[in-house]
Amino acid sequence: MKTRQAELAGALDNDTPCIVIPTGTCGLAGGAGDLIRIAKREILANGLAGKVRLRITGCHGFCQVEPSVLVEPQRAFYPRVGLEQMKRIVEATSRGDVLTDLLYTDPDTGLPIEKQEDIPFFKHQVRRILAWNEKVDPIRIGDYLAHGGYLALEKVFGAGVPGEVISAVKRSGLRGRGGGGFPTGMKWELLARQTARRGKVLVCNADEGDPGAYMDRSLLEGNPHSILEGMIIGAYATGATEGIIYVRHEYPYAIEHLNIAIKQARQLGLLGKHILGTDFSFDIDIVKGAGAFVCGEETALIRSIEGKMGEPRQRPPFPIQKGIAGKPTAINNVETWANIPVIFRMGAEEFARVGVANNAGTKLFSLVGKIRNTGLIEVPMGMPLKDIVYGIGGGPVGKSKIKAVQTGGPSGGCIPADQFDLTVDYDSLAAAGSIMGSGGMIVMDNNTCMVDVARYFMNFLKDESCGKCFTCRKGTQRMYEILDDITKGKGTLDHLDLLTELALAVKDTTMCGLGQTAANPVLSTLRYFRNEYLNHVLEKRCGAFVCSDLVGAPCQSACALDTEAWRYVAMIEKGDFEEAYQIIRQANPFPSVCARVCDRKCETRCNLAVSGGEAISVRALKRFITDRIDPSIYRQPASLNKRKDAGRVAVVGAGPAGLAAAHYLFLYGHKVTVFDANEEPGGMLVSGIPTYRLPIEVLRKEIASLLDSEHVTLKNNTVLGRDMTIDDLFNEGFKAVFVAIGADKSQRLGLEGETVDGIYSSMEFLKAFNLHGNELAKGHVGVVGGGNSAVDAARVAMRQKDVKSVTLLYRRTCQEMPAYAEEVEAAQEEGIKLETLVSPVKIRYIEAAKAEGVTVETFVEPVQIDAINGHLADIKCVRNRLGDFDSSGRRRPVPMPESDFTINLDTLIVAIGETPDSAPLAAMGLDVDKNGRLRVNTDTLETNRKGVFAGGDLVTGPNTVVDAIAAGKKAAGVIDRYLCGRELAEPPQLKLPDVFVEPAAVGDEEPEDVSRAEPTALPAHMRQKSFAEVELSLTVEQARCEAGRCLRCDLAFTRCKDRDEQTVCASMKEESI
Repeated sequence: MKTRQAELAGALDNDTPCIVIPTGTCGLAGGAGDLIRIAKREILANGLAGKVRLRITGCHGFCQVEPSVLVEPQRAFYPRVGLEQMKRIVEATSRGDVLTDLLYTDPDTGLPIEKQEDIPFFKHQVRRILAWNEKVDPIRIGDYLAHGGYLALEKVFGAGVPGEVISAVKRSGLRGRGGGGFPTGMKWELLARQTARRGKVLVCNADEGDPGAYMDRSLLEGNPHSILEGMIIGAYATGATEGIIYVRHEYPYAIEHLNIAIKQARQLGLLGKHILGTDFSFDIDIVKGAGAFVCGEETALIRSIEGKMGEPRQRPPFPIQKGIAGKPTAINNVETWANIPVIFRMGAEEFARVGVANNAGTKLFSLVGKIRNTGLIEVPMGMPLKDIVYGIGGGPVGKSKIKAVQTGGPSGGCIPADQFDLTVDYDSLAAAGSIMGSGGMIVMDNNTCMVDVARYFMNFLKDESCGKCFTCRKGTQRMYEILDDITKGKGTLDHLDLLTELALAVKDTTMCGLGQTAANPVLSTLRYFRNEYLNHVLEKRCGAFVCSDLVGAPCQSACALDTEAWRYVAMIEKGDFEEAYQIIRQANPFPSVCARVCDRKCETRCNLAVSGGEAISVRALKRFITDRIDPSIYRQPASLNKRKDAGRVAVVGAGPAGLAAAHYLFLYGHKVTVFDANEEPGGMLVSGIPTYRLPIEVLRKEIASLLDSEHVTLKNNTVLGRDMTIDDLFNEGFKAVFVAIGADKSQRLGLEGETVDGIYSSMEFLKAFNLHGNELAKGHVGVVGGGNSAVDAARVAMRQKDVKSVTLLYRRTCQEMPAYAEEVEAAQEEGIKLETLVSPVKIRYIEAAKAEGVTVETFVEPVQIDAINGHLADIKCVRNRLGDFDSSGRRRPVPMPESDFTINLDTLIVAIGETPDSAPLAAMGLDVDKNGRLRVNTDTLETNRKGVFAGGDLVTGPNTVVDAIAAGKKAAGVIDRYLCGRELAEPPQLKLPDVFVEPAAVGDEEPEDVSRAEPTALPAHMRQKSFAEVELSLTVEQARCEAGRCLRCDLAFTRCKDRDEQTVCASMKEESI
């Protein structure tokens, strides 16, 4: 054997370039088989047989980018390779070249990564087992031998003492990788002590019943000989004579490779009688299982192997004492057996150096879910969860945030993102309420409902329960029913207590591991995500928009104003534009404003987008209607202004929150006085949003329609704290006060020299132009920030006549900018330069420059330095790199050494955030937090002073226009109830469609695939120095066609005459979702 291994190792050709194509199940599904055929054809057709080698291997782990190709010795990794690209790879490999354009590209930097080891997915792994999937062809034992396969077996046979083998396994600290974590050496020792005349049995559990787990499959497909070698070593140590690999019937590729490997091992004398000429005999058979989840439990697995129904039995006797056919039996899973050769190749002590105390070695995980990089990974035991999710997994997709990770399969627990410092080992996971399991790891983002997750896994577990234990059979069933009720809005607070009681009962009174861990999904979600349960029960809302019975039509449920978007979209399709306007205006007093500046939550939740398509252009359709229909057609509800219990209400602040509150208070019949500090009402709508986004005439017309009443009085230039106090308002006879003064106090950079001429906050800059027409920007302009205020300031500056260039500086990447993506794109179209991953570190101004002897040019015109005192000259910045992930899931910007650079500027605009100017409010006795925001009861918007309510940005910090309007709308209802002496908080109501709108008739020539309609924008050259509105309205044809793409999710609810008959519509609902 040693001679054969030496010959094979010596024959390895490491000098000739080699194309490695992974052909695990994921690779073959992705088209790896076609790549192999292309590669063989190109090699033969071009006479490259001696110049290029081809190796077919198992899965390398990065399943998301299959089919992939690895080229040695350069270690160049090509993801998602197409047929034409395969031809190029063969040709380039023959020349020793690397195709840079096909290499894996870093998603953060956009730069190609030359070596596989430098790709973040691979870089942070320790690949002791998976590395062999790259080295060997799984159906050629010669490959395994050439790379040192079966050397561990030789060492074991050379030692000659089975007890030494067991001792080495114990010293290695290896624990069973099947989920239980029982020390492998101890299990072997117990088996070795058994006396059995009929022999002992070793079992490899390859049942792998966890949904989404495929570690065992990949090892069996990619390196079956490692499992055989491990089992042979185990048999030698324990005295076993029979081996069984129990594998899922659904793994045909793995079974095929196992059969080949067993046949090859028998041919070389590694299995069967008198292995390698010794007295030791051992053979392995394959038993195909039906894939029942309960067969992961060892006694149920044994019964299944014996041909009986897979259900657990009481222990003792333990399988070590009485297992298959009454013989002593030890069961380990695939990964455990694959670790055995590693231990003896490298030594037990060396093996134990990786990992943490009591958790030695590496662990395989199937990393799946809502992350950038999914696949099979191998990491050291004890690695922090955040390093797996963010370092290897790459963090969330897009701008979503990671919410939780579920470990251990269906009976594992859900660990929240704020616990991601947790180390991944058996003990830490158990303490956190989860389990290691076989290695499933599902990452969930903020679009995942944790109540629905618990319901989903409980549904799985109740179906997989064998039914032998009453508490498991009925307990899982009842827990599922309760969870199902909660997701349908039928849950109560008592249900939460009952869930906990049931979960603990099932955990404590069941016989096998399935029942004992079945409670984990419920207990962990209740422990870490109780607020989500409370939202479902008390608020009747699913914040992740998953539970359809609570969500209804997602576009309506997502809208803070409860706008029936589905309904007016349906009216647009039918051509009834006036009715569409009535529906919009009924929910929203600022339809034309929101048609331009709404943040479009309805579109992000549109089922078309969630299912992988393009969301309906809801905002563009709203713009189409508001541009086309005169507001005078709106049939406003009759005001209750003649009511006897009407009261006087003071609204402080004439922004969107204040004006909305005043409007609805008027409709409730109260007399309202609006006090505002500015000369013109509108707040940030008029002072902060540029007219190319929101034309001032449109805004003024909409505001005027709300104030055109003898019952709403406006007082401008009146500042709270300067001209009046809360006490003054009450003394004047106001019965309630609503404070909505916004948040327009700009934050500062905190750098020396920030107060010199030429430096402005974004609010100061935008107000100067929008309210007074003052153009403060000159020459070369820099804007620091990444939010909407920063982009607005940059685009306004670019339009001012004395500006030559505008540079936007942001400390993170473009993808992480909080500004609307379309606004950033428009800014770049208009010639604004975007510098990302930079941070200002020093501001230099002309007075300081003169003292330092620096010659400065303003780029506007030549000046005398000493004639200008204290004017901005330039800004010194440092370049950042992306560092570790912070608690929000974003990578921290870390300054790079010696990366300083200077930008010569004439104007600097700082737009790094705003806070409320709430010092006067604190002086009036109102409770203000450390960030200047007013504290309120979130249900009632009530402050700590009786009769004083607050909302909008003053409470939330900088927020969207729609949320501010919604706060004002809510405040009006609360204040009305306050003035009438009723309970302030209203019981939550489901936002479900309740009006049936007949679907439009579908014509025979209806196009099958219609892309999303996007509003036309003015060309970039026409925007220069122009404040004309950039985004134009849709045409009638575009609007009706776009409306016709709507899935009409409402029909699942409105076609049912009675809510109790919703089950009749279940199929329709599922189809729409």
